[in-house]
Amino acid sequence: MSQDPLDIAIAEGRRFIDSLAHRSVGPTGSRADILAPLPTHLPEHGMDPADVVRTIARAAEPGLNANMSSRFFAWVNGGSLPAAQATDVLTSLWDQNAVLAATSPASAVLEEVAAKLLLEALHLPPTCAVSFTTGCQMSHAAALAAARHHVLAKATRDGAGWDVERDGLFGAPPIRVLANAHHHGSVTRALRLLGFGTACVVPLAGGAPGRVGAAELQAALTQAPGAPTIVILNAGDLNLGQSDDFATLIPLAQAAGAWVHVDGAFGLWLAASPRYADQVAGIQLADSIASDGHKWLNTPYDCGMAITRHGEALKASMKLTASYLSQDGDTRDPMNYTPEWSRRARSLPVLAALMELGRDGLADLIARCCDHALALHDGLAALPGATSIARPIMNQGMVRFHAADGTNITDAVIAAINASGEAFFSGTLWQGERTMRISVCNWQTNADDVRRTVAAAAEALASLR
Repeated sequence: MSQDPLDIAIAEGRRFIDSLAHRSVGPTGSRADILAPLPTHLPEHGMDPADVVRTIARAAEPGLNANMSSRFFAWVNGGSLPAAQATDVLTSLWDQNAVLAATSPASAVLEEVAAKLLLEALHLPPTCAVSFTTGCQMSHAAALAAARHHVLAKATRDGAGWDVERDGLFGAPPIRVLANAHHHGSVTRALRLLGFGTACVVPLAGGAPGRVGAAELQAALTQAPGAPTIVILNAGDLNLGQSDDFATLIPLAQAAGAWVHVDGAFGLWLAASPRYADQVAGIQLADSIASDGHKWLNTPYDCGMAITRHGEALKASMKLTASYLSQDGDTRDPMNYTPEWSRRARSLPVLAALMELGRDGLADLIARCCDHALALHDGLAALPGATSIARPIMNQGMVRFHAADGTNITDAVIAAINASGEAFFSGTLWQGERTMRISVCNWQTNADDVRRTVAAAAEALASLR
């Protein structure tokens, strides 16, 4: 009798999780290794379901990144909290289409609760609307669609605002986007998807490194008074960890009639920490914020949030009606706030994570990650040939490595550390030179992980001498 494929899948998942403490943090095989167990063409006859699961698990094994590992420090990846991960499994098994209250009452109601707890955790106004998306990329798209609706509805042409949902952008008043010069590529892509085009972006600097200066923002705003304008600021720059001065910049922009959007992919979560909340003081004034759950909240992929104080603008930009859809009951219909028609109940792991952590656990998670990032940076920067590029002010930092002759060997060091399996890093180009980025987002990372990682880096450097 064939074994239940679900039992096999759960056993394989458990085996992977149990292996995290001792397996290589990075993948161990090649493309050829992954392809080897798989059919080269569509099978003529269907396979036994249990064999399918075993085959796919075997094929994936050499190509799996242990990004849930406590020594994974690349790309701002979090792990998965136990309750969030287990609830995500339930989400898949329930297989609900969480688009309407009618299609899944449980998903719709639980999403409302998840949104309420999320706003409380981040000290954001309880009246904000929350859209649960696939990630920060689509959170930007949802929030900026709301911004597009809002600023064009206020724009006057022949005495009336512009209805972008009806009339599109052809012939609409042009929208200016004033963005932190260090804005993430996901912001640019969201602007492309929404029809803005990248030429509308005016990069702003002028403050401390990675921050927008008040004088620079004021000058940009006064260049086109009354023009539809969106200002995009950062909460937690990807490389420096810097956040903009929201308490100063947001009122300045809003006084000029601009919509202020904040990229808070991971930096927004500083608001949940009494020790670090001052770095994002004033963020609650923003018109919209985009963030990720699968970064610092440590939910499984894929989970993002678009948060806005203008729920009516978000709903106007997303709402869809059809004669066969049952809407407008007592329970909020998620479809009216998200860019998807069919969607899984991705808010459930968020609810689980917030319930598991509570306010004090979330604050402690943020503080611990920042402490470990600082210790990791300082340990790496003290190694021979290492130079500190950005000492962490939160959970992000950068170091650079040079050989005795001055040659930049950062990429070689990263490759050697990753090949050892002890830890995993990623690099970036900073001020024209290759640099190692440090990102600590995992709830499991501890002082021993920092020690092991610094030791692995020391060995990597020794091997390159």
